[in-house]
Amino acid sequence: MIEIGRLPNSRAAQALIDYLKGLHIDCELMPTEQGVALMIHDQKHFDRAQREFQAFIHNPYDEKYLAASWENGDTHTKLDYGNPSLQLVSQFITGAGPLTLLVFFTCVIIYGAMNLGYANPIFDQLSFFGATPSATLSEFWRIFTPSLLHFSAMHIIFNLLWWWYLGGKIENKLGFTPLFILLIVGGTLPNILQYYMAGPGFGGLSGVVYAVVGYTWVMGVRRPESGIGLPPAYIGFMLLWLVFGFTDMFGLSIANGAHLGGLLVGVIQGFVDSKTRKI
Repeated sequence: MIEIGRLPNSRAAQALIDYLKGLHIDCELMPTEQGVALMIHDQKHFDRAQREFQAFIHNPYDEKYLAASWENGDTHTKLDYGNPSLQLVSQFITGAGPLTLLVFFTCVIIYGAMNLGYANPIFDQLSFFGATPSATLSEFWRIFTPSLLHFSAMHIIFNLLWWWYLGGKIENKLGFTPLFILLIVGGTLPNILQYYMAGPGFGGLSGVVYAVVGYTWVMGVRRPESGIGLPPAYIGFMLLWLVFGFTDMFGLSIANGAHLGGLLVGVIQGFVDSKTRKI
């Protein structure tokens, strides 16, 4: 089976499959993370099938595809290319795994509740040791739960976009375990470092975000076959943002300790996994 291209949904692809059938080229669909792949059986048809795929991409509403569906496929086939909103939702879901989505929506729900009048009780229960008088050392979850707190729209959007993009890549390509380790370690040790650098009044998933950035960076360089590499410009941006945080250039309250600690966690785990993980 040889792939000739990918399309966002199976109904659109079926029109091209019916057309190729009329050219005596057998083609099948194979589900992927984001849509479907079109696979042909015979290598000798590859060049022709590729040309037809490109022609379809440029003009999918050509009448010849509708005619092919009537002649070679199910007479009920329609050239339905999907609802853009549904495609966006589908890409969001398929671009991440269960753990990525669980953390994403947990942060959203907590942020929403904090903005609906529950900020004080939520902060009392989830903040780091010492942030509130009621916090005790027996409440072990406080080492991690500040990672779920966000204090502005820009704060949560920035963190969750990176978490979904990189966390989803790691979970889909390498599985649950490496991302879970990054979440737990990147969501605890950087918090401890941040506490010793600036005190207990902090929150945000940025320590974990920098952990997945560091991990993706190292794995992309040392194990490119893992499929989770990150363009150098993205890495450069995140490292520049890390440096700017220490300069106080923007006058923002930035958890520099969490950022630095998270990056170190991700880089270390990336080096370990690049040597030991089977891909």
